[in-house]
Amino acid sequence: MGGQACVLYGGAEFSRDTDIAVLASDENLGSLRNALRDLSARRIALPPFDSAYLVRGHAVHFRCYHPEALKMRIDVMSLMRGVDPFEMLWERRQRFEAGGQGGYNVLSLPDLVLAKKTQRDKDWPMIRRLIEADYVGNPNPTAQKVSFWLKESRTPGMLVDLCLNFRDQVISLKDVRSVLEFAQAGDFSKVEAALEREEKSEREADREYWEPLRWELEMLRGGGLESEEEV
Repeated sequence: MGGQACVLYGGAEFSRDTDIAVLASDENLGSLRNALRDLSARRIALPPFDSAYLVRGHAVHFRCYHPEALKMRIDVMSLMRGVDPFEMLWERRQRFEAGGQGGYNVLSLPDLVLAKKTQRDKDWPMIRRLIEADYVGNPNPTAQKVSFWLKESRTPGMLVDLCLNFRDQVISLKDVRSVLEFAQAGDFSKVEAALEREEKSEREADREYWEPLRWELEMLRGGGLESEEEV
């Protein structure tokens, strides 16, 4: 669900981290705990590895010490802001095969884009690159694909082109995304300004989402819980 997923979708990003979304059931987390032990992983920050924290939106962070995954960081989440529950994400997952070495279940591209709408500076250029790569790679798009691009593209020129080529779909989405009105008029300066407002709004929503979770982590630190431990 993170940088490695972006690589698979054609968004160039080097990452030594692996971010995964999990179903926070006791059985599933037990299996994950066994896998982390095989990787000689240690939890490197609060909160503890417990479903109670995952289902509230916390991320749990690990560092691997197995020689074949040395210093690889693994971040685990179960709930993300603005993204559907895990069961729905799983239904929409994308499967990438790895040349006879097994495969990877990855968030669908629309879900990955939603998960990337954070307050981190690096995520917004990545959203743009992911959608541009999808646009270039689908010269004969379905109506569903066009709708996704119109709702999520962050490239002014792409939005203007989409509005010219898919007028009927634009009409049905104007009330959903105001930037489309400016893109349809070919007003690049207003498109850019509207995209900036969208980003600012999402960044602020992400800050508000994480504020109580950060406060909870501070309470855990104040309570003397260990910030690092074996799995």
